Amino acid sequence: MYDLNNDIPLADFAIIGGSGTLSSNFPFNFEGTDIKILKKDIFFNTPYGISPKFIYFTVNNKSVLTCKMHGWRSGVSRADASRQIFWVFRQAKVKRILSESGVGSINYLLDPRDLIIPDDYIDLSVRKDVMLDGRYLLVMREALCPELRNYLLSSSKKYFNGRIFDRGICAVTDGRHFESPAEIAMLKGHADIVSQSLVPEVYLAREIGACYANLSFVVNYGEGIKNSWSHDTMKDIFYDDAKLITDILLDTVRNISINVKKCNCTSLRKETLLKDVYNEVSDKG
Repeated sequence: MYDLNNDIPLADFAIIGGSGTLSSNFPFNFEGTDIKILKKDIFFNTPYGISPKFIYFTVNNKSVLTCKMHGWRSGVSRADASRQIFWVFRQAKVKRILSESGVGSINYLLDPRDLIIPDDYIDLSVRKDVMLDGRYLLVMREALCPELRNYLLSSSKKYFNGRIFDRGICAVTDGRHFESPAEIAMLKGHADIVSQSLVPEVYLAREIGACYANLSFVVNYGEGIKNSWSHDTMKDIFYDDAKLITDILLDTVRNISINVKKCNCTSLRKETLLKDVYNEVSDKG
């Protein structure tokens, strides 16, 4: 049973939680001082079905909408989960979005517990044309906002003494299974890490006119990078390092100026030249 709420609050920021924050009961375990929970367990009606559960809170008086695990849940396709989330973000007028992901290494120099702030991606998913309305041509140059990435880097250095990489290419596959050794071998030299969540989020963020950046934490070796990798290591990271990821995300929000933007993200969304086609389809729909 859902307690549906169609009054979507305005939010300065959004945080899309992945496996890194799942075990930390984010953001409840961090409530206090400058963090205040305003609404919890909120569901919204969207054109793509009932949304995942959202939490609305403030950090240093900046309003934030967040949901868990990229909205993934049983009975809902990952494409629809993404549409639901970003439709809510658009209604909330969110302009800056942070996400976090547990990823596998493709670059053999990367190890579990390395932090990556990716600057580019390769889309190997089959979730094509995952969009809200198709009114825009999305230029995917600087798809991951340089300004948000710099804020993430600064906050990461405050809380993490391990290795931090300020750039890297993320290959995105569909999952839910991990990749085969042959697939990882194919990606060597083309990508550094592999994930299942950066796409279609990066497209949808650009479509709604929002800046987007991702914090990736290496949790396992890609198959074939080492002879074997330990599921116990992944489990330890899942439980032990959730606070670290949360601290970095919250500190990033604290330090971002709401009104000053120094990136080109909004200029990379153009009105489509095919607007008559989309208007015709919309009229029929």
